[in-house]
Amino acid sequence: MDVAADKRAEEYGALKNAAAFGERRFGAVNWLGLWTLYVKEVRRFLKVLFQTVIAPVISTLLFLVVFTVAFGNVRPDVGGVPFIVFLTPGLVMMAVLTNAFTNSSSSLIIGKVQGSIVDVLMPPLSAAELTVAFVAGAATRGIMVGIITAVTSAGFMAFNGYALRIEMFWAVIYFSFSAAVMFGMLGVIGGIWAEKFDQLAAVTNFIITPLTFLSGTFYSVNSLPEPFRTITQYNPVFYLIDGFRAGFTGQAEANLAIGIAVTMALMLSLGSGAYLLLRAGYKLKE
Repeated sequence: MDVAADKRAEEYGALKNAAAFGERRFGAVNWLGLWTLYVKEVRRFLKVLFQTVIAPVISTLLFLVVFTVAFGNVRPDVGGVPFIVFLTPGLVMMAVLTNAFTNSSSSLIIGKVQGSIVDVLMPPLSAAELTVAFVAGAATRGIMVGIITAVTSAGFMAFNGYALRIEMFWAVIYFSFSAAVMFGMLGVIGGIWAEKFDQLAAVTNFIITPLTFLSGTFYSVNSLPEPFRTITQYNPVFYLIDGFRAGFTGQAEANLAIGIAVTMALMLSLGSGAYLLLRAGYKLKE
């Protein structure tokens, strides 16, 4: 009996010391906790599917209909590519990045405003695991909206006698994934920084929307006069849209290697920023 009691006391002491020094019993990565938070993020937007997925698809289709019906006959081809074929990838990419940003930012700001953010901070999840789960959930929504938008847009184009073909499959995959991840990370940073919905709306209205609309979504950057053409080269969203569009048209307005380098650097920077903010508990543990 004494041996058993001593063994239990020893085990209790080891657990107590491990807890005191912050040691976890899940190995290098808490895979179960990470997966659980990711599933929670996905289920959160799937519960309001019409608002989070269907509505953005309809909005994108409205853009496509307006530009096609109102300007389709008067807009010339862009580099030999019909205007509707040039426009559609830009609209799809716009849907991907805006929805990825909205998902992660809204999840964090809602948790902070409602006081439920503690439910995420209390489980044994590291800052890196929290970052991955939030960004993965945001990227899932962005990619899902993008796929549905692309399929419905392709049907609309086919109805009008055009085809949406993939010329460079790797470019479509890489740039869509990069956009979803980058803006998911930016959403984490924005959601942590904002203390109320007005501040988050300011980020959307004064940063996300201008970057998107002034990146060649609706026009060719090569048609811009100087210095606007040069200024556009410093807009990171331009490289996302240009690379993604090149995957469908086979033509790029910028060097794709530069686009890859820019997106990789931004993913590393934004990911590091989101991780550091979560690790410090900035505006989360106050």
